[in-house]
Amino acid sequence: MTAVVAMVPAAAEPLSASSAAARLRDATPAADRDALMQPFTLAARTDWHYTPRRRAGIAWRDMSSAQRSATTALLRTALSENGLDKVRAVMALEIALRQLETFGLQRDPDNYAVAIYGEPDAGQRAWGWRIEGHHLSLHWTLQGDRYVATLPQFFGANPARMPRDIGNAPRAGTRVLGREEDLARALLASLSPTQRGSAVFDTRTYGDIVTRNAAQARAPEPQGIGFDALSAPQQAQLLTLITAFAEHLKPELVQARLARVREGNGLASLRFGWAGPTEPGQPFYFRVQGAKFLIEFDNSGGNHVHSVWRDFDGDWGRDVLADHYRGASPGHGHGTR
Repeated sequence: MTAVVAMVPAAAEPLSASSAAARLRDATPAADRDALMQPFTLAARTDWHYTPRRRAGIAWRDMSSAQRSATTALLRTALSENGLDKVRAVMALEIALRQLETFGLQRDPDNYAVAIYGEPDAGQRAWGWRIEGHHLSLHWTLQGDRYVATLPQFFGANPARMPRDIGNAPRAGTRVLGREEDLARALLASLSPTQRGSAVFDTRTYGDIVTRNAAQARAPEPQGIGFDALSAPQQAQLLTLITAFAEHLKPELVQARLARVREGNGLASLRFGWAGPTEPGQPFYFRVQGAKFLIEFDNSGGNHVHSVWRDFDGDWGRDVLADHYRGASPGHGHGTR
C-alpha cells in the first residue's frame, strides 16, 4: 500500500501553504500541469463528490517522489498529524473493500487526487486546493498563506467497523469515524425521556446525508433538541461532539471553525437531532445544525458511514471572498469566479 500521508516524513522546517503548492506545481511535468492547476472558479471548485469517479487533479498513484513530498507538505499546512492519520485510514479502507466487495478489484487506495485552484500566492491573491477520492473530499480556500475557509468537509468509512484483519487495511475493530458516533450516542443516552422525545425527530433514516453533494447546502428545517433545552453538562457534550468533527485540522484552524459556530447567536441556534433506531448496530442518522452550518452523520447501511460539515454561506470561502472582492480595486487580479 502506498497511501499518501504514510510515505513522506515531516520536513525539519514546515513549508507555507503557498510554498508547498508551488513546489507541487513545479515538480509536476508540463504535460500534466493543466490537470493539476484548475481555474479558481466556483463552477470548478463545486464539482465534487464522494463516490468513485474521475477527478480533477493528479492522483497519488501517478505522482513522482517529489510530487508526493510536496503533496504531503501541503496536507500538513492544514491537517494535524491525527488528521493525516485519518486521511490515510480512509484511503486504506479501499484495501479492505477489494476483498469485501463483489467488484472490489476496482478499489484503489492510490486513487485520491490533489488539485490546486488558481495560482498559489504568498500575498493576498485568493486560491484554493483540495484532496478528493472515494469517501474523502476536503477543500481549502486561502488568501495568500491565510486559510479563510476549510469547508466543505466529507469523511466516509466503509466498513465503518473493520470486521477482520485484511492485509494493509486498518486492523480488525478499527472505526475511522468511531469517536464521532460514540460522542453522539453518549449525548443521546444522557437525555431524559422528555428531551429524547425532542431529539429523535424521525423513526427512519434517509439513505444518505440529506445535503448530498450540493454545490451550495441549503439549511433543512431545524429538527431535534435545542441548545437551551440541554443541561450545562449536556451542552458541553454537544460542543465536544462538534469539535470532534474538526479535530483533523491544525489547532488554529479548529479554533477558527469553532469561533464561527459561536458567532452572533450561534450557540442558542444549535440543535441536535437523531433519526432511526437508537440501539447500536441499527441504521441511524444524526445531525447538528446551527445558524450557519450543518453537520450530518449517516449510517443507513449499518456498517457504512457518510459524514459531512457544510457552511450555508461559507463553503469554498464564498462569504469571505465576496466581501474581499467588493472592496478590491479594479485590476486586483483574482481571476474569474
